[in-house]
Amino acid sequence: MKYLITIVGPTAIGKTALSIKLAQHFNTEIISCDSRQFFKEMTIGTAVPEPEEQAAALHHFIQNKSIHQEYSVGHFEREALEKLDDLFAKHKIVIMVGGSGLYVDAVLNGLDYFPTIDPTIRETLNKKLETKGLESLQNQLKELDLETYKQIALDNPHRIIRALEVCIGSGQTYSSFKNKPKTPRNFNPIKIGLTADREIIYDRINRRVDIMLDRGLLKEAKELYPLKELNALQTVGYRELFDFFDEKTDFDFAVQEIKKNSRRFAKRQMTWFKRDEKTLWFDYLTDVSEIIKNIDSKLEK
Repeated sequence: MKYLITIVGPTAIGKTALSIKLAQHFNTEIISCDSRQFFKEMTIGTAVPEPEEQAAALHHFIQNKSIHQEYSVGHFEREALEKLDDLFAKHKIVIMVGGSGLYVDAVLNGLDYFPTIDPTIRETLNKKLETKGLESLQNQLKELDLETYKQIALDNPHRIIRALEVCIGSGQTYSSFKNKPKTPRNFNPIKIGLTADREIIYDRINRRVDIMLDRGLLKEAKELYPLKELNALQTVGYRELFDFFDEKTDFDFAVQEIKKNSRRFAKRQMTWFKRDEKTLWFDYLTDVSEIIKNIDSKLEK
């Protein structure tokens, strides 16, 4: 029997550190499931594991793509499953870690099928975003698919446009294509969640942003600024600094927006991950030996 131990939780909670300890204990390798860490041009703003952390356990899907490549959750699902087949040929247990809930679900459960949509619909929606703003798209989605509107990240234009193009192109709601039967997996998932009181999570996020700035986030964002329209850069930590470079805000305001939007992101992560009742939740300060003991109890002897 093969096991995929998946570590989830909000940003800055300590998932990377735990994944390395587990990988060392079980003598195995790590698949990163953080959609922000796939891109080689983005290092500081995505909290990529430090070189010494990557040397402590073999990582996969860290900075293996370029921001110039179109890379979707569907691409990741296929590549991750291929990599898992390779890893399970050598290991009984593999570790997966990351805060991108949709990408975690894709590997563990499979993606929903969506029909091919005429690309001109997306072009039209992108133009509407530019001319009429995000709120107009939010209202359109509310009219066409209230169920998705209630569940989607409303501050993420990429996700809203994706839902709308399916609604318009298929004549059916985006939500109607979800939750169909999936292809069974050839491994047993064990899902570990790390959490803490909200005040602690928010304080860790605020401190992480300060550390990123000390390490050169402003310089990294400045170098990426000419490419700010790329999908990969529509993410917290970069968008806010791009507004600063555009002179829409001042620097202090941009930093506060990074912290605020990171906290909002963490709240959405917890809402997503709490849906799975099978997740074993631990306080972020729990000794790794206790977590290993819980995992061992799930393994087939």
